[in-house]
Amino acid sequence: MENNSCIRQKADIEQIIRCKDTVSKLNESFDYLANGLSLVGNSVRLKILYLIFEEKRLCVCDLSDILGMNISAISQHLRKMKDRNLLKTDREAQTIFYSLTIEYEILLKPFFEILDKNKILETV
Repeated sequence: MENNSCIRQKADIEQIIRCKDTVSKLNESFDYLANGLSLVGNSVRLKILYLIFEEKRLCVCDLSDILGMNISAISQHLRKMKDRNLLKTDREAQTIFYSLTIEYEILLKPFFEILDKNKILETV
């Protein structure tokens, strides 16, 4: 616990122990959040997730048409998000539809509600 560059007068040992315990207990939750949020940091993936959130499910061709990007670029983004369990797939004949996993739908909902209410632009 010793840190020679720290200039505080006195450490609150109980606080440090309590916080260490909390962080330790929440470790899996931090990993879960980091997994999802690291992928959302990309503007294209955020748009894809938002569109899928709003429409409930979309195929790669739909996303390609909406975003004006080629199918292979969209597919790469979808694969990354599916590999990290943000998305699930359902096949209908030849078409694969993508939708959010319930866990990430719950996680991302507050962010998308902010977008829907234009709150981000109001605070700038």
